[in-house]
Amino acid sequence: MRIKTYTAFLLACAVSVAAPVGAQELMIYPAQGQSQDQMEKDKFECYSWAKQQTGFDPMQVHTATAPPPQKEAPKGGLLKGGARGAALGAVGGAIAGNAGKGAAIGAATGGLLGGMRRSDQRRREEHARQQWEQEQTANYANQRNQYNRAYGACLEGRGYTVK
Repeated sequence: MRIKTYTAFLLACAVSVAAPVGAQELMIYPAQGQSQDQMEKDKFECYSWAKQQTGFDPMQVHTATAPPPQKEAPKGGLLKGGARGAALGAVGGAIAGNAGKGAAIGAATGGLLGGMRRSDQRRREEHARQQWEQEQTANYANQRNQYNRAYGACLEGRGYTVK
């Protein structure tokens, strides 16, 4: 449930940013003197036709076409790396004659490497999430553009000027 809420929120944010750029509202002018009632009837019929042609309904709340990327199981980390490094350092230090010093060096090195590994993992996850958002935004803009083209073609066929 939490992932669905997060996904819906991200998509809504992405669409709200993309909509003004890629999905501008069309301006419709009754070029053949059509009445307001006729224009409303034609707009509804063209809406229905464009929706049927493209499979896109601008009146519906849109959801993601793919789930967001899954988070990886945590790898590394300062404490985990430090503990592993201390254990290995203690063994190495015991062989060399100073287990305490070896454990301290191993803990510091392991903590550093573990922290770097976790940082790299977070960077990859963030990149995957940003790429997913961009794909969803582009997909929405493309679908809306196709719908607008169909809607405009229908209205132009009925004698309206569409910009």
